[in-house]
Amino acid sequence: MSSKTPPKVKIAHLPTPLHQLERLTAELGGPEIWIKRDDLTGHAFGGNKIRKLEYLIADALAQGADTLITAGAVQSNHCRQTAGAAARFGMDCVLVLEGDEVSEHTGNVLLDLLFGAELVWAHDRKLNDALQATFEAESQTERRPYLVPFGGSTPIGSAGYVEALGEFLDQGIGVDRIIVPVTSGGTTSGLLAGAHLHGFGGEITAIRIGRYEGAVLERLAAHAKETAALFGEQIEISPSEIDVREGYLTPGYAVLTELEREAILTFARLEGILLDPVYTGRAAGGMLDLIRTGEIGANERVLFWHTGGTPALFAYGDELLA
Repeated sequence: MSSKTPPKVKIAHLPTPLHQLERLTAELGGPEIWIKRDDLTGHAFGGNKIRKLEYLIADALAQGADTLITAGAVQSNHCRQTAGAAARFGMDCVLVLEGDEVSEHTGNVLLDLLFGAELVWAHDRKLNDALQATFEAESQTERRPYLVPFGGSTPIGSAGYVEALGEFLDQGIGVDRIIVPVTSGGTTSGLLAGAHLHGFGGEITAIRIGRYEGAVLERLAAHAKETAALFGEQIEISPSEIDVREGYLTPGYAVLTELEREAILTFARLEGILLDPVYTGRAAGGMLDLIRTGEIGANERVLFWHTGGTPALFAYGDELLA
């Protein structure tokens, strides 16, 4: 891999832990399951977006920005981490949230406000339209805004997961497969680029959590290529090489079903590890299903990449315990 690296600031507490889920492995009768704890990146209750924000904020500061603007669902983990990172660097933060203003400040909404973020509600507008309108309006003020797309999923943001894949390999546990959730694609495309740059030969299986505009495989391939270029490397990834599982998407984004509920309770009660109700809950549910159907073999060694999001649990209490 080239010695060239994009500029970054330091936010995350790294490396994040890596350990075996022995009780879950025994319960399932194999495969050997490990977990990478990016829920423990440390800042603002942790999560995968912190790795991306280290690069995005460096880019924002280099451009002279003093305000971060981004968007997401009401319980967006990305928005919460962006708000916390903005506070850390003395920047303003404007969050555009989907739908109408909520009456109760729970989960990530509470944390957004504690970090001092300004909330803009999209109401009946498409979220991206509301985000673009908010950015354009802020550009006409004295503030110098920097637009962070959904999930921080730009090649600059994905650089965090090129680095993360190298960090994982340095921890010395070889695996046959990595399981990760995917929606906007920044984490997955960073891992794909990192696999090429660091020589990881295993499978990366992405469980699709929500829909995103465009052909997902083509977008991931192009995004991974652009991310690798930031490190001075040219790679070619065919969409046909990318393993994205669509079969768990049907209920819709942020819809809690028995799949997520069972996965959350299984991890909590066997391993004392909390998953979130949207991303890691569904990705773990997909992984358990692939193991039970035999698509993931009992002789494999599998890594579940925990991308965080646990503060959202507090907004789903009644549904989880129903």
